[in-house]
Amino acid sequence: MNTSRAALKRLLDETDTSLTLATLASAAAALGKHFRLELAA
Repeated sequence: MNTSRAALKRLLDETDTSLTLATLASAAAALGKHFRLELAA
């Protein structure tokens, strides 16, 4: 993921709501997964 410990700690902090879609996509890629956001009506 090429990130700092502080950034990883923020990513894992369930009370931190400042995550971006790019951060989530990067975390998914680091785990070999895809990130998909779907809006439903």
